[in-house]
Amino acid sequence: MECREAVVSYLSWGLVVGGGAYLLRQMQNCARYGRYAPTKARCCPARLGWFLQEVPALLVPLLLLLLSAETGTGRRLLIGTFMLHYFHRSIIYAFLTRGRPIPLIIIVYAVIFCSLNGFLQGHFLLHCARFEDTWLTRARLTAGIVVFALGMIINIHSDYILRGLRKPGEVIYRVPHGGMFEFVSGANFFGEIVEWCGYAVAVWSLPAFAFTFFTICSIGPRACMHHRKHISDHSECPAKRSAQKQSP
Repeated sequence: MECREAVVSYLSWGLVVGGGAYLLRQMQNCARYGRYAPTKARCCPARLGWFLQEVPALLVPLLLLLLSAETGTGRRLLIGTFMLHYFHRSIIYAFLTRGRPIPLIIIVYAVIFCSLNGFLQGHFLLHCARFEDTWLTRARLTAGIVVFALGMIINIHSDYILRGLRKPGEVIYRVPHGGMFEFVSGANFFGEIVEWCGYAVAVWSLPAFAFTFFTICSIGPRACMHHRKHISDHSECPAKRSAQKQSP
């Protein structure tokens, strides 16, 4: 398959514009899932919902990878990094989550986003990216992968702490402690943002930076909203923490 530069450009700038619009919208009303879900919304069980909405970002680049005739080590490493996150999110996290049911409309939007973004990242890395074999490129790739791994560790550990706050079937919210939660109220959000910042540094491309920008615009305002709500609802929330806290 040839590189579709026009498609890559349109989708990338679409993420940038969409991220900015989503940021403005969430400054008024947080995305309607989790604790903010409408009481009468038609919902899907949390485990099935997380699987359905995240798995396209795993399957689409996997399909592109299988159909690609030749790929270098660097390309496989970077697309594998992207797919690793979504393997964990769609398979492991989805199986373990104790979150609230997810509104169907949120799942539909997420499926569309993950499908398009999975195609964008996979197609760019497999067919458009050009990697120069220089010490600067190797250093940037190494640094980006290390930052990605650090963010993923923080994200997974924070999710583990959050799951421990609930017994099976519970939907109540408690203040988390331990790990990065001692410093950041939304350590899971923080970890995911660090992940994609590392990915953007490693790939060093418009599609990667556009996706990272959209991620920050998507979960950043939600993290701040959670933080403010936590301070108002829970007096035991440590004052030294900065913004962010998630309900699974």
